[in-house]
Amino acid sequence: MPTVLVSSLSGVPQAIANYRPSHLITLLSPENMIETPCEIDRERHLRLALNDVAEPWGSDAPAQHHIAHLIEFGRGWGAEAPILIHCWAGVSRSMAAAYALLCDRAGPGYELEIARALRTRAPHACPNLLMVRLADDALRRDGRMVQAVTTIGRGEIIAETGCVVLPLFLAQL
Repeated sequence: MPTVLVSSLSGVPQAIANYRPSHLITLLSPENMIETPCEIDRERHLRLALNDVAEPWGSDAPAQHHIAHLIEFGRGWGAEAPILIHCWAGVSRSMAAAYALLCDRAGPGYELEIARALRTRAPHACPNLLMVRLADDALRRDGRMVQAVTTIGRGEIIAETGCVVLPLFLAQL
């Protein structure tokens, strides 16, 4: 089954060893950006330098060009092996990115179902609302992605997560 994996930075080595993803998405602040792990081809590693902020302030806030790169990269993933998405804790930026990719793959109309399935599989998920807003605009979802993430609430507070496995088609579960 095609899967989207979400992990904290510290969980990346174990997730790579356990699941052997073909693609990697790193969402870290510029000063914490990592190099491509040797197990991942460099051209299959998207590195987005952005801070985990909820408002568009400063040069390192999530922006439309970040989301455009994310969606383009996600569409280039053939789903023959998992894709691994991580940020610092695996709670906010990476969950927003996973949500955006899952919504893109499912198509319009599944935003709430995907958000609810995300909450079930990741009770701690707190998708970065600015990233969700930008993805909602990019995917032309007319506020449905934002509404869905708002509906599921903030999630349980944790310091960081282990690896969360999300089937590519969460909306059909």
